[in-house]
Amino acid sequence: MRYILDTDWIINLLAGRKDATDYIERFDPEDIRISLVTVAEIYESAYTYANPQEHVNRFRAFLDHFQLLSLNLPIVEKFAEVRAHLRRRGQLISDFDMLLGATALHYDLIVLTYNKKHFTRIPDIKIYQP
Repeated sequence: MRYILDTDWIINLLAGRKDATDYIERFDPEDIRISLVTVAEIYESAYTYANPQEHVNRFRAFLDHFQLLSLNLPIVEKFAEVRAHLRRRGQLISDFDMLLGATALHYDLIVLTYNKKHFTRIPDIKIYQP
């Protein structure tokens, strides 16, 4: 099985939270992916700190252990489909979450997230939540 990390997992891993680190050790690093959308979200957070470069450098070192996934036309099309579906139902979630979900669906990945409430709105999504 292959997985994609949500931002909340990465934040918890970078913070050294035991629950996140204990769970992530159960997975083969070769089976874990990170979307560039999530990378952008983490970078945005880093630039809110007094010393953003320290956070950026730490995050770059973290990224060295994982395969990064870019957006492509099928993912963007799936994003638009999911967004239209959720808009019709009045259940919109953040664009970052929808893009991550579309990426997971495209590559048939399980989303590692603590935010099950948002991701369960995306049809056919697979979620791993401890």
